[in-house]
Amino acid sequence: MIIVDTNVLVGACLGVGASAAVVENCLRGIWTPAVGPALLSEYEDVLSRESLFEGSHLTASERDELLDIFLASARWTKTYYLWRPNVRDEADNHVVELAVACSASHIVTWNVRDFSAMELRFPLLRLATPPQMLKELTT
Repeated sequence: MIIVDTNVLVGACLGVGASAAVVENCLRGIWTPAVGPALLSEYEDVLSRESLFEGSHLTASERDELLDIFLASARWTKTYYLWRPNVRDEADNHVVELAVACSASHIVTWNVRDFSAMELRFPLLRLATPPQMLKELTT
């Protein structure tokens, strides 16, 4: 089980190779992404921002379709508690809470710096950029 941060999903929509490969591996069943209410809401919000996708080859409806397909490969996870790991960006705490709730092995993100600065540590949870995650797959 892994958590795919929103910036990785956005990168996949923009054609960033490593982000696209992570999402593709989820769609192929190599990794199972977990999604919860807060992360789903963030995915939907960010993917609907037309200004982010001016250079994208995907239309809004194609992004919606990709999200639907991605969600079909994901495991829905509810979080019943708030760990408040105190990530540098308060808005990212829900990502760590979701990872703990589903016992994820990794949070895949381009934002490792903010996540690595969290105050509450979970020793079995690792952070990885998309290239690092792909490298782990091949080793």
